Parts: sequence; structure tokens; C-alpha cells
Amino acid sequence: MLLLSAIRNDAAGIVQDLAKRNLDAQPIVDRILELNASRRSIQVEAEAAQAEANQIAKKIGQLFKSGKGDQANTLKEDTKALKLRIQALGRELEAIETQEKDALISLPNRPDELVPAGNSESDNITVSTWGTKPELTANKPHWDLTEIYGLIDFERGVKIAGAGFPVYTGKGARLQRALIQWFLDQNAEAGYTEVIPPFFVNEASAYGTGQLPDKEGQMYHMPVDNLYAIPTAEIPVTNMLRDEILSSEDLPVKYTAHSPCFRREAGSYGKDVRGLNRLHQFEKVEIVCVDKPEKSAAHLDGMVSHVGSLLESLGLHYRVLRLCGGDLGFAASITYDFEVWSAAQERWLEVSSVSNFKTFQSSRLKLRYREDVQSKPTLCHTLNGSSLALPRVLAALLENNQDATGIDIPDVLHQYTGFTRIQ
Repeated sequence: MLLLSAIRNDAAGIVQDLAKRNLDAQPIVDRILELNASRRSIQVEAEAAQAEANQIAKKIGQLFKSGKGDQANTLKEDTKALKLRIQALGRELEAIETQEKDALISLPNRPDELVPAGNSESDNITVSTWGTKPELTANKPHWDLTEIYGLIDFERGVKIAGAGFPVYTGKGARLQRALIQWFLDQNAEAGYTEVIPPFFVNEASAYGTGQLPDKEGQMYHMPVDNLYAIPTAEIPVTNMLRDEILSSEDLPVKYTAHSPCFRREAGSYGKDVRGLNRLHQFEKVEIVCVDKPEKSAAHLDGMVSHVGSLLESLGLHYRVLRLCGGDLGFAASITYDFEVWSAAQERWLEVSSVSNFKTFQSSRLKLRYREDVQSKPTLCHTLNGSSLALPRVLAALLENNQDATGIDIPDVLHQYTGFTRIQ
């Protein structure tokens, strides 16, 4: 959530920056400023009325102590109108606070100065690439390879739950588990503490990281318990620190977690969503970082470098994109997407997004820190990234390492899989 103080102090700058998202924010910013001015005016009036009521109550008490009960009771009668006015102001203040908050949470995050303006993914900027496109002697897409070698049973997944819920079998299940463990081990070596969070979250948690109300339609909701199946481990992991004030010595906080992820998004039809390209349930390993504002840019660079090192160790040709304003997520201030080259499909597949949210999430989460015991609490910056999402990484590994008789497994995974080749 954008800070009211920032909107009051730099409304024109915020409107200009949000235009990078193809959003005309002027009407909503004007509305927020109008509501804020009204709220502050009502609050001043309510406080003045309450102060007057307190003074009268004090005087009534003194009259009773002095044995002037009749005067005290008369004064009590005279204050009824004032009490009704205070109650009315309270209701008015509550209503306008709700309107102000609703208006505030409708605004997406302010894009970082490095974020380019743009309408869609076609306007994203390629900032780096690594490796070269593999030359294949065999050229089968992963949905054919998984059927040939008995790695994934898509048909039984459809029978059990529907499209987008694959069943991993045999060496396919072992390879999936090997990737998860290797990602977690690499993240731990990079200084991230492993956690296993809940895979369902309450409404406050989904609100805290910005999924509600923005992505309500994409999450699986269980109305009886009012719980949401997580679309990413970012939500429960970041919410571990909700409503907390950390000390400066606690920072940075760095977590990694593996979780299943659940997303209702149906997408389109065709090869772009076939096989593992888009699923309703998939596995992902996440990294989350919380630190002081002045250090978050360096953490973002470090997280981007770390994700790149994982893909390089797997031998996957990849590129890094800086997302334009039109493709930027609601809560992110700046995002770098990683895409790996799928040789059989001859297209790029997104496998990671690494984002800095700055204070957008922490203002919702009320996540702050103190420099020392005398200092006023300050909002933290939060960051997260996929490290990595499994389905498309697995798809690219199978496709890019195939030959006419089998599929080679990257060296770094051999100790985890127990086999070096699928055939």
C-alpha cells in the first residue's frame, strides 16, 4: 500500500510514475487527498468535542463532590446533545476511514525509476543473457518425452482433479524431488534459512502481501474456513513477520521455502499452455528477504545473481528481463523475470520473478524495525523471488538434454537423483 504521507507530499510524482503502468491515477489520487482532508477535519472536530466533554465531566464530578448534585445533574442533561454529536462524528469518521483505505488499496505500487514505461511484455527490456541455444539431434516437446519415458501421467491427473494437475511418476517424480532439494540446499548455502510454512492462509495474510483484493479470482478459496490455498510461498513466509517490530541487529531476515502452489488461472489454449507450461498445481522454491530500505537495491541485485547461478549450474540458456510498467505486478516496484530457452518448443519459458516491493507490503503488514530502543519504528523493505519454479525448469531440462535414446541429467543433480540418464 502506498503511504498517505507520500501521496500528500508528492501527488504529482506518484501520478507521473503510475502512468508507466498505463494507469491514469489522477482521479483516485485526488479522491484520496479529498478523503484525507475530510478525515483530518472530522478528527479535529471529534477530538475538540471529546475534550469539551472531558472538561464537562470533570466539572460534573467536582460539583458532586461539593454537594451540588442538582447543578451537576442539570449539567449532565445539557451534555446529552454533545454526546450524540461525538457519536455521530465517530460514525462519520469510521465511514470515511473505510473509504480512504479502500481508495488507497486500489492503487498499485509506484514503479522504481529503473522501470521503463510500456504496455505489455513486448516492451520489457532484456538486461542480460547467458549461454547459447542448444542444438538438438532429437526434438520432442516435453509432453511427448514424459509419455515416452513414463515421467508424468497427465491423463490420470485429469481423471483425478482435472487439467493442470499432473501426476509425476518414477524417475519424473525423483527428478522433481531432486530439483527441490538442490534448490533448497543452494539457497541455504547462500544464507537463507529454510522454513516450512502453512500452505493455506487467512484473509489478513493474503491482504498483507497484496494478493487481496488484486488477485482474489486467481486463488482457490475455502469459504467455510475463509482460507486461501497459496499461489506462492511468498505469502505465508513474508507474513511470518506481520505486525512485528524487528531490531536493527535482526536484519536482514532471509528465508527460503518449498511449497505446492495453487492457481486458478486458466490461460489460453494451445502449445503455450500444454504439458507443464501452465498448471493449477505446481511446486516452487521461494526466497524472501526483509531489510532496511537503503539495502534493498543491493539485495535485489544479489537475488538476481543467485537465481542466475542456479540456472547456469543446470546448463540452461536464459535471459533476464526488466519488466515494463504495463507488465509489472500490482505489488512490485521493480521486477526481473528469468526465462529459459525451450529448444523443442523454440520459445522462452518464464521460470522466476525476482521483485523488490519496497514499503508496499510492509505498510500493509505493519512490518517495521528500530535502529535502537529510542528510535521510532521504520517500515522495512520486502523482496522475494522464485528460486526456482519447477514445471518449466523441468520442461526445459528434459527438452534441452534429449537425444535419440534418452535424456541426460545435469551433473549437479546426480547425487540427488541417483541416476545420470533417463532412457
